[in-house]
Amino acid sequence: MSDNLSRSMLTRKTVIETEYGVVAAQHRLAAQAGADVLAAGGDAVDAAVAVSFAIGVLEPWMSGPAGGGALMLWRAETGTAQALNYGMRSPASLDPANYPLTGKGIAGDLFPWEEVLDDRNVQGATAVAVPGLVDGMGQMHDRFGRLPWADLLAPSIAFAKQGLLVDWYAALVIASSTRALAQDRDAAALFLEDGQWPTISGWTALAEKRLDQSRMADSLDQIARHGARTLYDGDLGAAMAGDIQAKGGCLTVDDLHAYRAQMLDPLSFDYRKTRFHVPPGLTAGPTFQQALALMETRDMRTKPEAFAAYAEGLKSAYAARLGKMGDTGETEHAPGCTTHFSVVDRAGNMVSQTQTLLSIFGSRVVSPSTGFLMNNGIMWFDPVQERPNSLGPNKACLMNVCPILGETGETRFAFGASGGRKIVSAMAQMASFVADFDMDISDAFHHPRIDVSGGDTIVADDTLPSEVIERLRADHPVHTTRRSPFPYAFACPAGVMRLGTANSGCTEIMSPWGDAINQETPQ
Repeated sequence: MSDNLSRSMLTRKTVIETEYGVVAAQHRLAAQAGADVLAAGGDAVDAAVAVSFAIGVLEPWMSGPAGGGALMLWRAETGTAQALNYGMRSPASLDPANYPLTGKGIAGDLFPWEEVLDDRNVQGATAVAVPGLVDGMGQMHDRFGRLPWADLLAPSIAFAKQGLLVDWYAALVIASSTRALAQDRDAAALFLEDGQWPTISGWTALAEKRLDQSRMADSLDQIARHGARTLYDGDLGAAMAGDIQAKGGCLTVDDLHAYRAQMLDPLSFDYRKTRFHVPPGLTAGPTFQQALALMETRDMRTKPEAFAAYAEGLKSAYAARLGKMGDTGETEHAPGCTTHFSVVDRAGNMVSQTQTLLSIFGSRVVSPSTGFLMNNGIMWFDPVQERPNSLGPNKACLMNVCPILGETGETRFAFGASGGRKIVSAMAQMASFVADFDMDISDAFHHPRIDVSGGDTIVADDTLPSEVIERLRADHPVHTTRRSPFPYAFACPAGVMRLGTANSGCTEIMSPWGDAINQETPQ
């Protein structure tokens, strides 16, 4: 992280308590769309569906209809938790032989896999996996939704018709991937101007630059009118698969027909006096549980000892994850590439939802027929064969997502984050902030953290007390840095909390777009 950052600037997010619903998301307009759904009589599920589609338009480089993810759902009327895995899968016709290793060492994107010829597993149509988001949202709405499906997609369609405003932050994100986007004609047409990053809006009152997302608006309108399965069983999905095949990928209509998101029982466990619910299986939920299991055995009554326990628990959990689940880590400076949002409604229903394209801008390929930016889920697999997570056909992707639900006393919270392998590190600490130190959501989100993501070196926020950093240095190499708007040295969380009947929410304090919006009109 640059030494040029201000050391005197103080950044805070305002947290408001309300008896009505709250939506916390990495884009304010998406959070507002969810809050409007709550005000119209929808519950947390309806709001989550609206936010899911809206944020895919407003933050298209992080997630979208051609991505995947996982969520945790709390149903207040039954007092039960439910997990939904809508992760991506590799196409059934994928042939690992088409991803030969170059023998030149480690590739340079999110994961330090052996380099593949032409980066076929990282960029381009050959990196595209079967998307799961739309089917996942459709299943959740079919089972729990109150409001009409089309009403929930209306905000995303309106945002896409208007086009994303290219402010300073959007321009910065696009500029960070200009070279990669320029390699796909349709991605360049959508995001770039003459092969360069777009003009920034806002230098004068008359200057305004928006992305042309009209094709995406048409596709979302089809999904709104015909239902979620039109992306899997209808003409829309056939057109998308045709686009990917024309660009050299192996996604087929049969892959889309066969895809189904999975409603699952959660991985539920106790940590001291707090009950947690996380996604099971090929997510970071089991890694989160293992980290907390070791933390529970340590004396954490002081901050230095608590942070020592965080470091030890996370290192142990990641050692198990890397060895048994087959996952491996991002490079230290890779940009964030996921989004998270959380919702609580007036009745106490909650959703903690993480969705992604995997890399920033996914495969850097746009499907021209649909306007969707495609995922690069194939990069989740190890291209070296005969390993736990080796690349192969018709396989589920191993995700780093870790949406959590926690309940302790009268407090219930729904947290999650973006940031790849940084996610579970943030969640373990923020869960402890609430469970062990009785922090409210404002204190938990503003408190500095460390990042422990499987390597030897711990990255510590240099605003942590000196005694905490010195305690960490007694056992580990430590690199200090600070939070910044871009790139993120730590995960980017969003969450909501309910104490009795009072709801609150917060997002990463350095996020220029993130916000928690309360429902202004009673249901």
